[in-house]
Amino acid sequence: EVTKLTQEAQQEISSRIANGEEPRAVVKEVKNRPHVSYNTGNNEWYTPSEYIELARIAMTSIDLDPASSEKAQEIVKAGTYYTAQTDGLNHSWFGNVWLNPPYSSELITKFADKLINELIRINQAIILVNNATETEWFSKIIKRSQAVCFPLGRVKFYRPDETTGAPLQGQAIIYYGNKSKRFIDVFSAKGWCAFINDV
Repeated sequence: EVTKLTQEAQQEISSRIANGEEPRAVVKEVKNRPHVSYNTGNNEWYTPSEYIELARIAMTSIDLDPASSEKAQEIVKAGTYYTAQTDGLNHSWFGNVWLNPPYSSELITKFADKLINELIRINQAIILVNNATETEWFSKIIKRSQAVCFPLGRVKFYRPDETTGAPLQGQAIIYYGNKSKRFIDVFSAKGWCAFINDV
């Protein structure tokens, strides 16, 4: 069963068993847990409210959520939002932006490029992504940011049916704007934070 899983899943299983967890339980959980980190195109993964509220405090408002859905907006409550149908890639971005982009490889690259291109028009932005430091898109967005937070533990996203799932890798919460100290003060409760570039 384990050899049929991805390399990431196999590594997680090995690590957790080495740390004393019961092997059958670990294999069963990992085997039955699809998630965005596989980048399979399952893009309906919503951010827990605790992270949204911290983003709202850090930026003072969420004016735009360019990669959202009706369900996600029950928590995000952005002034303006775009869905898969209205396509945030085809609109100008503005104000304070919250972005939890689709995790399929093709789409996350497009949203990363769009974010970089829109920085000239927006006030602030916070993006939540996997800490995929080996990818080109991650390199692009981290280089242009002012601060980052690496949460302690994995973010437990929720699905449209309101069940939760934790990814196989950690996440990065990346900030753009001129209030990086405020961002770090707010998000340091969630993990290790650092300044990157001055505005």
